[in-house]
Amino acid sequence: MRTVIQRVSHSSVTIEGIVKSQIGNGLLVLVGIEDKDTDEDIQWLVKKIVNMRIFDDENGVMNRSVLDTNGEILVVSQFTLMASTQKGNRPSYIRASKPEFAIPMYENFCNEMSLSLGKEVKTGTFGADMKVNLLNDGPVTIILDSKNKE
Repeated sequence: MRTVIQRVSHSSVTIEGIVKSQIGNGLLVLVGIEDKDTDEDIQWLVKKIVNMRIFDDENGVMNRSVLDTNGEILVVSQFTLMASTQKGNRPSYIRASKPEFAIPMYENFCNEMSLSLGKEVKTGTFGADMKVNLLNDGPVTIILDSKNKE
């Protein structure tokens, strides 16, 4: 499971011209899922994301987590994070899971994130053509891959 985490001042997901979800200060989390992913990957990523100290404290030092700041989280599925770019110029998405595997994993990821955050996370719609709007704060962008824990 691969994620791109962006610290945002605000973010939203629009589908067919209608805003589905939006958040203020917090994290936009893009998530890609492959067939090798397990509940252990979800647990590791969720714990890491909600506790990651990437928000400024009173001294302007990144020393606070999304939990510490009472921030919000918007989770958006993005199969293109699993792209293989080793050959040629056209990415291959063969590693990205099919919906029958990926949707339950995505839903579990979002549920576990909500439990750890202590409030509902906002989401996009799996498989939809989404327009994601964000104001990256910092900018702060972190990539986490559950297969690279060491």
